[in-house]
Amino acid sequence: MGADVPSHLEAPTPAGFSVSLGGGDDATLRGRWEALSEGAEIREPLTVAPWGDAFGMLSDRFGIDWLVNITGTSPTS
Repeated sequence: MGADVPSHLEAPTPAGFSVSLGGGDDATLRGRWEALSEGAEIREPLTVAPWGDAFGMLSDRFGIDWLVNITGTSPTS
């Protein structure tokens, strides 16, 4: 659940949490990454990680930390 802060209160700086998006829908998750990247501080570019998934981290223009993990395909033996 999300809620706004009433105009008579000061909005606190987000801290102590991050939001994670993950799954196997490459196109959708890359689209989310691109949208979140606008005005964001990229902490870890969205690239293939050692464990085989595409992974990236950013802090969006509102200061919210995001982790995006796109499931890779495992080679079969």
